[in-house]
Amino acid sequence: MPVDPMLQPLVAGFAVEAQEVIQKVTMDLLELEREGLEHDALAKIYTRLGRHLHTLKGSAASLGLQDLGDIAHRLEDALAPLKAHPQKMPRPVVDVLLHGLDLFMLRAQAHADGRGDDLPDPAAALAQLVSAAPPPEEAAALPGGAFAHVPPSAAPPAPAAGAPLDAPAALEPAAESADAGWRVSAGQVTSLMREVERLREVRLRVEERSRELERVSALLAKQGLLAETAEARTLLSGTGRALRTDGEETSDIVDALEEGLKAITTRPTRTILDPLQRMVRDLSRQLGKEARLSVVGAEVSLDRRLLEKLQGALVHLLRNAVDHGLELPAEREKAGKHHEGALTLRVEQQGNLLYLEASDDGRGIDLQAVRRSAEKRGLVTAEEAARLNDNQVRELIFREGFSTRSDVTDTSGRGVGLDAVRATVESLQGRIEVSSTHGQGTRFVLTLPVDLGSSPLLMVRALEQFVGLPMLAVESTQLARADALRVGRRRAHLEYQGQLLPVVDLGARLGLRASSPPAEGQPLLIVQSGGKRVALGVDAVVGDRDLVIRPLPSEVRDVAAWQGAATLSRGELLLILRPDWVVSDSEKVTVSAVSRRALVVDDSLTARALHRAMLEAGGFQVHLAASGARALERLQADTYDVVICDLDMEEMDGTELIARLRERKDTRTLPVILVSAHDTAVARERGLASGADGFLSKRECAAGRLLAEVLDVMSRRGSRA
Repeated sequence: MPVDPMLQPLVAGFAVEAQEVIQKVTMDLLELEREGLEHDALAKIYTRLGRHLHTLKGSAASLGLQDLGDIAHRLEDALAPLKAHPQKMPRPVVDVLLHGLDLFMLRAQAHADGRGDDLPDPAAALAQLVSAAPPPEEAAALPGGAFAHVPPSAAPPAPAAGAPLDAPAALEPAAESADAGWRVSAGQVTSLMREVERLREVRLRVEERSRELERVSALLAKQGLLAETAEARTLLSGTGRALRTDGEETSDIVDALEEGLKAITTRPTRTILDPLQRMVRDLSRQLGKEARLSVVGAEVSLDRRLLEKLQGALVHLLRNAVDHGLELPAEREKAGKHHEGALTLRVEQQGNLLYLEASDDGRGIDLQAVRRSAEKRGLVTAEEAARLNDNQVRELIFREGFSTRSDVTDTSGRGVGLDAVRATVESLQGRIEVSSTHGQGTRFVLTLPVDLGSSPLLMVRALEQFVGLPMLAVESTQLARADALRVGRRRAHLEYQGQLLPVVDLGARLGLRASSPPAEGQPLLIVQSGGKRVALGVDAVVGDRDLVIRPLPSEVRDVAAWQGAATLSRGELLLILRPDWVVSDSEKVTVSAVSRRALVVDDSLTARALHRAMLEAGGFQVHLAASGARALERLQADTYDVVICDLDMEEMDGTELIARLRERKDTRTLPVILVSAHDTAVARERGLASGADGFLSKRECAAGRLLAEVLDVMSRRGSRA
């Protein structure tokens, strides 16, 4: 039946509303078929279901969508007997109601797209629903529920596992398929986001200028009430107030623009996570298993494009968990587990890093079976398989063509799945890790960079090094007190909320000094990540900042300590720590022997830290010097394969250091690379003329050129390495 053209825009809106309502109904139905709900809770859910179905029926009827009204009416009829006598809903009933909801949404989407004339007559589908729904008086008398007498063939077939993700109710709002708004490209939105970031940097500079004016006013005030300064002080005071007002208004504009862009470009992760409940339920039934999916962090909003790309990866992980990880109910009970398997999806964003964790409490990964299957499929030889450690064996499950199934089923056996997950994650510049305990379960952790908007950071200091920590990872801050510390022979612990947390000295963790227990009154940050917590000792808490975190160059993206860098108001680079690195057990970290040693000489703390990160990623052992004089002291005590030196330093610049090195016999041929903040031909010529083996601007270093230049210079010099 065609829709009145005047009502067509309302139909598109109704499809969006129906999608939201149907998702709520689906979640309630999945809850009703589980064990353990009390009578009051059951009655509450049945009442809510009835209201939702009545809303669908009434809204459809008001728009003249008679077919949808009839479907909703039949669903109400099927629900009525159990609503009158609340009880756990039999699975055949859930099957029928879910099938009816799928049918409703398919037809609602077609009406919204203007394809209502092409829809087949719903009589057959309605007849199927009617045949599965007995009269209320008969259903009430059935000991097993309203559908106890319905043979399996009478109930509509459950959708294939994974089908809900392809149904219109699964992911994309119906209105987005209609031409109801402006169409813009991702590039245009990204360009606008860059302009907002520039405006944010302007705001930071305005705040800095305001503080400078206050300092100038304070200096003038020290001169006394002289006539020649009174007018200047009055003028500065008024300008300072106006500048603060402008800064506050700019801040409000930036916040509003950023929130608006986030609303346009992001969506809550529940839009792809909630439909997975249905997929897990259907696949479990298909395989004769029982499973329950719990989702943590569904309220986190992410880039729409990222969510779409992650959809398939999460489907593969959950299907793999249900098919390969979870045992049959009888097997689980025999092992002392609950008959229903537990699946968990956890979403957490810290700064510009997204953590997605998929875990199960199943049988775990059988390492011997993985070895045998990899050999059988020709992925490794028997000799190679025998040499692999447990972690390397687990990595085999990501190989293309790998499967432990000897036969092909609807859900597995084709060797396509986890390799596709890894490919997706790597295409997003992320990584995936797997851990497993035999008989207890498996956990996959996806770590991905996200780049929309700014992130709240806490800026701290260790010695003279300033670093940032994602605010979401900082649980609390406190000052060290002797009565709360437990100082042992190897390390100190802090009493915190009934637990003993290991104390980590940030300066020592960064390799800037030897580790020592915190002093009385020293700031301690309670940092958490991945379920672990530590007390991080810092020398000072500088304050919170709202900054855009940029990824580091690809050459150093895998350095464990850093997740990115942000730009401060004066253009300084602030490196951002990875919370998972902070909480990792530093005592277990061993430094492998390296044959190449580098000395970084720079009076900028940030430059030293960034150069060090890049070189350590290339396997170098790196020492630091803050001046040319300190570098000469280092070179008297140690030998190095290469020196990276700043061209312009106050105490002794790079050209003078090179001259001193070339005078000494032991350092005459030592490769030296100069770096400079000035990317000009004059600076480059000056550096190379001084005898440097290479020259890079700091912009080129930040872009990842340093390691390649170092290796090239060492090769040309015939380095001792």
